Amino acid sequence: MSEEHGDSGAKIVVIGGGTGSFTLLTGLKKYVSDLTALVNMADDGGSTGQLRDELGVLPPGDVRQCLVALSDSPRVRDLFNYRFDDGSLKGHAFGNLFLTALEKMTGSFGEAVQLASQVLNIQGRVIPTTLTDITLCVESASGEPIKGQFKIAHADIAKQPKVWLEPEAVAHPAAVQAILEADMVVIAPGNLYGSLAPALVIREIQEALAATSAKCVFVCNLVTKPGPTDNLSVVDFASEIERLAGSEFLDYVVFNTDQPSAELMDKYAHDGEHVVQYDISELKRQHYEFRGASILAKKVWSGAQSSDPIAAVRSFIRHDPDAVARQLMRIYFA
Repeated sequence: MSEEHGDSGAKIVVIGGGTGSFTLLTGLKKYVSDLTALVNMADDGGSTGQLRDELGVLPPGDVRQCLVALSDSPRVRDLFNYRFDDGSLKGHAFGNLFLTALEKMTGSFGEAVQLASQVLNIQGRVIPTTLTDITLCVESASGEPIKGQFKIAHADIAKQPKVWLEPEAVAHPAAVQAILEADMVVIAPGNLYGSLAPALVIREIQEALAATSAKCVFVCNLVTKPGPTDNLSVVDFASEIERLAGSEFLDYVVFNTDQPSAELMDKYAHDGEHVVQYDISELKRQHYEFRGASILAKKVWSGAQSSDPIAAVRSFIRHDPDAVARQLMRIYFA
């Protein structure tokens, strides 16, 4: 069967959270029905952070994005992403409130995600990487610990920092099982230390990535972030992914070869964001195979509502969901 049409029969797991996972899942669901999103559980900014602080719940934001990506109900998708513009609920996404209410009602975030999956009529599964109530911790440039994902995003952190979770997380058994049973495991693009590290540093996740017979692929970020990922190349990003995960588990790295126009970068890149560079001779020396392709979205993303409390830190330069999915399906069939 060609990767261009229909269900491939592949079991694909996507690890990450937020925008990167949303993009990959949106593209892959055209080609794969057995799709599992494993979501990091360290988010503590914006609407999610407020709900965690006030109600003592697990973070719903990244889970909501993955549920919406896999949903086949357009109006319900829009509802879950709707943010209130004013009043005491200003800035909250409806889906975050819905997941929070389900968790409070059932006493289980895992059960809340399952119920929300039914309401959204999703194609595939969304599984939290852990149900432990964790705080992300990262070493600062001065060697002191910084605690909390939102603080970390705005702090001066060390190069190749030590990253840990407090308390130490226990992986969701279904997340570990999904990795071990997968045909392909994809590490989504995303904030390296804020979004990807909280999933990769969980011991049982690390062990599963080292043990799985799945093809393991990293879809590299499009731009660097000022500070910890300044000047990181494709190889540097992949090396950090493996350092955080504790093993050389990658089989493939997919990266963008399309240069955004100067106008696009000037208008939409945040201060200090630069296109991730690559060196073919350096890539050829690595233990993994690589796939460079034009996977940059030609249209600038404009989905933020003015009421989104962390819209200012969201990237507008994004991957093309279908272009990335096609590259991944080619790797699956290779």
